[in-house]
Amino acid sequence: MSAPGPDRDAGLQPERTRLAWRRTTLACSVVAVLALRQALRGSGSPVELAGAAVIALIWLAFLWVAHRRIRELAAGRPGPLALRAALAAVACTTALAVFAMTVIL
Repeated sequence: MSAPGPDRDAGLQPERTRLAWRRTTLACSVVAVLALRQALRGSGSPVELAGAAVIALIWLAFLWVAHRRIRELAAGRPGPLALRAALAAVACTTALAVFAMTVIL
């Protein structure tokens, strides 16, 4: 195995990826806010409040994964996205969509 070389010029690829993560985070935030708004529109029952809390926790988990990846991309030689981080992002996105649909219906 070769020794790590100096920082490479990766061009604009890390910047594009960082911007993609930010756009995805913005989209996730909009979905979370709309789902929370819909969940809290009713009578304020414990079920509605629990649903709102779950939506907020899923959103926070996605923000944590995205922020971590954005920080990693700022390095001179960013590594690939870890499998656990990828699975966490997919799980958060899927769970948020499911809970949002549940609240709407």
